[in-house]
Amino acid sequence: MGVKNLWDILESCKKTVPLHHLQNKRVCVDLSCWMVQLQNVSKSHACMKEKVYLRGLFHRLRALIALNCNVVFVADGSIPAIKLSTYRRRLNMGKEVEHNETNSQQVTSLRRNMGSEFSIMIKEAKALGMALGISCLNGIEEAEAQCALLNFESLCDGCFSSDSDIFLFGARTVYRDICLGDGGHIVCYEMADIETKLGFGRDSLIALSLLLGCDYYQGVHGLGPESACQIVKSIGDKFVLKKIASEGLEWAKKRKGGVNNLQKDEKVLQVINAYMKPKCHSADSDVVHRALAQYQFQRIKLHQICTELFEWPSEKTDGYILPSIAERDLRRFANLRITSSELGLNPPLHEIPVKCPVSEIVKNRRVQGRECYEVSWEKMDGLETSIVPADLIESACPEKILEFEEKKAQKKKQNIQKRRSKKNETASSVAELDEKLQNLLLDINLGDKGNHNGESFGFSTAMAATDLSTSEFSYQSHGNIEHTRNISTNDAVSSSITISSMHKVEVIDLLSPSPAPKKSHEQRSSKQNVEVINLSDIENDMSPEHKEKAKDLRLFLASIRNEMH
Repeated sequence: MGVKNLWDILESCKKTVPLHHLQNKRVCVDLSCWMVQLQNVSKSHACMKEKVYLRGLFHRLRALIALNCNVVFVADGSIPAIKLSTYRRRLNMGKEVEHNETNSQQVTSLRRNMGSEFSIMIKEAKALGMALGISCLNGIEEAEAQCALLNFESLCDGCFSSDSDIFLFGARTVYRDICLGDGGHIVCYEMADIETKLGFGRDSLIALSLLLGCDYYQGVHGLGPESACQIVKSIGDKFVLKKIASEGLEWAKKRKGGVNNLQKDEKVLQVINAYMKPKCHSADSDVVHRALAQYQFQRIKLHQICTELFEWPSEKTDGYILPSIAERDLRRFANLRITSSELGLNPPLHEIPVKCPVSEIVKNRRVQGRECYEVSWEKMDGLETSIVPADLIESACPEKILEFEEKKAQKKKQNIQKRRSKKNETASSVAELDEKLQNLLLDINLGDKGNHNGESFGFSTAMAATDLSTSEFSYQSHGNIEHTRNISTNDAVSSSITISSMHKVEVIDLLSPSPAPKKSHEQRSSKQNVEVINLSDIENDMSPEHKEKAKDLRLFLASIRNEMH
């Protein structure tokens, strides 16, 4: 719980920042707080049986791993003696406290019952964390006190905790909550903002805990948050604890008109001391150094845990965690290049001693409105490609972007050349088709005229139309629409015409550009005769069936010409 109503008092200092705010940072996690949050989301028996709370922890951790956020679990140690009465009250007379150590006057602190359901959840979380390369620091007493010490000593950039008394232990940056949806965000409080906006320093917050109530003290009965804040501000942050230490809380009792039922004043000093000097591992201790060391990701161990707890096959586990591991490695490579650049060293990508994790960029991507790349990885067993932010590639290996853009430009050029070649082939095919259709149309008209006049010729054009009728004419337009028309021999030519072997007849369609002017009688009797056939006149002599066929062919021909233009 922490301090009663303190989160409400600090509401104006709350900030919601994107999850990537945590990239390349080290954070300490009050593990009990996280497990309580995740347990509250899945309180049903079925959710507990399926370890939904542990799956939630897994997904939180893989999101932070992808950001190269170094996570350190901090677990609670023994229960402080000053907290025993509060702890028993919450847990209904000490179900999690060993029954042979229930007298707070005889012990300074009590060990927790490691066989309880919640303790088993903590044990599972530690095992999962270790498989992911996340260490756990077991606190001497309060986990939030140990987190605050590490933050105060600048050994971590912030602390995850929902216990508001973490500020009283000295924390400077606190992350109260984390959300992974819509890109992810965290709820953040900075002690600098609390001091600036509210005028409350660490001493003032401890004074508020005594007035309002906390894990260590019942508080002043009947005193609300507004009154308590006014009292503390009236004295000032530098003097408020000195006044309480010297006078107790009698002055607060007088301000409330004697309606307070205060505990013995000697406990006030114990509360102040518990917050100012908590029992923690010192910043320079070996146990802290080991906890802050970097641990390796244990893939096989993670497979075993996820199979046992979630019944996941190895492929599913890899699908979740390997993209996060690959992105983390790329961020570390980017940090290396940035550091080298700051030192004035800018070697080419192939000369850097550490090999770039990215093999090549596969394609552009856009995820939740953010520009990304799909990339393939070097020597990442079980992972071929994954998606990473574009700005990360720009900082880690801009050379890969240049290679990708050059390949795209070359491919685009090849596609343009291919389309032009295909277009030329199509235009040639269409021209040939147009010529055949024109000839077929004229043959039909001539054939009909010959039948109408009763003329008989010795040469049939039916065989010429056969080749055309047995094939399928298709034209591929720009919009990939294919027009196909089958013309049968019997429908196309119903009669035959004979062309005199003495003269060669040239047929001219009047729908086409006009032929040259007629020559004199002598010129006409020269090498060849040109017979001008007016198709409109012929149509008058055609049967209705042939008229309809001629009309269809003209429309088909006109449609092809329109598409060509």
